[in-house]
Amino acid sequence: MDVHVSLHGRGDLAAQVYRQLLDAILDGRLRSGERLPPTRELARRLEISRNTVAVAYDRLVADGFLVGRAGAGTFVSAERVRATRSAPQGVVRPRAIWRSVAAEAPASTHEYDFRVGVPDPRLFPMETWRRLVARELRTSLAGYADPSGHEALRDAIARHIGISRSVRAGADDVLITNGAQQALDLIGRVLIDPGACVAVEEPGYPPARRLFRSLGARVAGVPVDGEGIDVTAIPNAARLVYVTPSHQFPLGTPMSLARRAALLAWAERRRGVIVEDDYDSEFRFGDRPLEPLQSLDRSGRVIYVGSFSKTLLPMLRLGFLVAPASLMPALRAARQLSDSHGELSTQAALARFIDEGLLARHIRKATREYAARHALVVDSLADDDRLRLVPSVAGLHLCARFSPGVSVRPAPRLALERLDAYCGESPAQQGLVLGYGAIQQAEIPEGLNVLKEALV
Repeated sequence: MDVHVSLHGRGDLAAQVYRQLLDAILDGRLRSGERLPPTRELARRLEISRNTVAVAYDRLVADGFLVGRAGAGTFVSAERVRATRSAPQGVVRPRAIWRSVAAEAPASTHEYDFRVGVPDPRLFPMETWRRLVARELRTSLAGYADPSGHEALRDAIARHIGISRSVRAGADDVLITNGAQQALDLIGRVLIDPGACVAVEEPGYPPARRLFRSLGARVAGVPVDGEGIDVTAIPNAARLVYVTPSHQFPLGTPMSLARRAALLAWAERRRGVIVEDDYDSEFRFGDRPLEPLQSLDRSGRVIYVGSFSKTLLPMLRLGFLVAPASLMPALRAARQLSDSHGELSTQAALARFIDEGLLARHIRKATREYAARHALVVDSLADDDRLRLVPSVAGLHLCARFSPGVSVRPAPRLALERLDAYCGESPAQQGLVLGYGAIQQAEIPEGLNVLKEALV
């Protein structure tokens, strides 16, 4: 273990070594059982006599913090370690907005997990993925790269979304990100001035709302009905609107073609920008998907955002955006300032995963499984008049509104998400958002029975 010790002056050097090693043991930097450097080596590094270091070691041994083992060296004693390391409390405070924004713990220990936006990791072809990543780790070159991301992946994504979603893009129009959230962050950095008005769906995606607020925007919730966002209700001051038209989050309804046309006309009239998050659209169980806003756009006012977090695994942190050419230089610069270019071997592995047809095969397999879970949830709740399911034919969740007078009491066995958590305006809408990606099909009936018992 390379221990950092700094000496000041020529005073009691043995006491200084003793105190700094003791502090390292007490705050957990030196852990139980770790071997300290030999006295000769530490003395040489500190440019002091070996005897000075030996005195400090002997004192720590006498106090019970170190133990010497003949022929092996000097080690931290297991009996005396009490890890209490922490940074100073400090007096510096963040900007006011961060007092109301907190990181969330994503893990769940509930018996029946109906969390939203969590795919089933057991469906992911992990062995195939390990093989692809291992291959890239053997061949990938070190060094910095294009902030747009791996060229082969940008090309693969452009072809994939061109075939599957009719998105009009080439490799140069694609920028790889660490998930959709980083894509939104880059867009906000490039387009949002402090105090600017940003319109979002109500109810809508809370992380997007919080992100735009953290960048200094005034976020306005715009009502969503059965056809999508109410374009007539977008504030006059807004110049950027964030929508999830393919599978509205969290209600699950698609935006109608008429409403898409109205939104594009708004952007043209107001010289605005539309951020189209193609959330959760890969898994479709019925109905043909409507044209994305991006493919209908003729004036370059739509930024298309996608992610592989739900399609594959959230831990991969892979997403992308497709932007008009006029914005790409600024977005590339923002990405470079943020984290340069992301993890290239993973990006290269995903490019092969797409090019070899493995992504399409995985989506087909996962869609069959999620369709069965979707149908099971619909069938189980269809005859319960306390809940009114919102029609949806895609994604990893369903939304159910409470009938008048109905609520749900806490159920320790259930991981549930309430509809009002997705609302930023008052009065909040009441209901549940039920994910079926994290729960196995066999567990759904009993989990829904527990839910029904919790409805009051």
